[in-house]
Amino acid sequence: MTLANKITVTRLFLIPVFVVFAAYYSQSIDAGAENRLYRILALATFAIASISDAIDGYIARHFNQSTALGRVLDPIADKLLLLAGVVTLSVTNWHAGLPIWFAVLVISRDVVIALGMLTIYLNHGKAKVKARVSGKICTFLTLSCVCWVLVDFWSVGSRPWPLEVLIYLAAAFTVYTGYRYLDDGIRQLREAGHTTPDSHAP
Repeated sequence: MTLANKITVTRLFLIPVFVVFAAYYSQSIDAGAENRLYRILALATFAIASISDAIDGYIARHFNQSTALGRVLDPIADKLLLLAGVVTLSVTNWHAGLPIWFAVLVISRDVVIALGMLTIYLNHGKAKVKARVSGKICTFLTLSCVCWVLVDFWSVGSRPWPLEVLIYLAAAFTVYTGYRYLDDGIRQLREAGHTTPDSHAP
């Protein structure tokens, strides 16, 4: 296994570590004895995992360590890290956490995309996912929401209005990109003839 792949695997193992620290911080708030050490550890773990994404990508590109395994694991690790951040900061008790509906929306989009790709693959043998600028913007906005909550040590009781605006903006792009991916999937099935009745059907 290459160094780049080892870093990617390490990022996968850091995800549950982040969740544990975030959960312990939430428990300390519920107990009325906020322990910011857990928050700092959660922030540091998430930051290290995020930075490792750039590091393994750099190593893979510049040291000829790009592998088929890495091309599969890297986006999976990135997606799981982002989902872990969104879900954890929605269901645990952070002072300025994310709303649960936002986590449901993000998860729903990814589930629809995954099921769509599986459907296309089973019917067509291959599924093409077109990279779009809107998708990158959506990821950036969602990641920004997570990072804001992690570094906001000052807001207590409610979310600041700029974070609220950011959440709704990320939600809008989540819906929009989900629609675009769904539309692309239907188009691929239509072009392959899988949406028209079989000619030999009775």
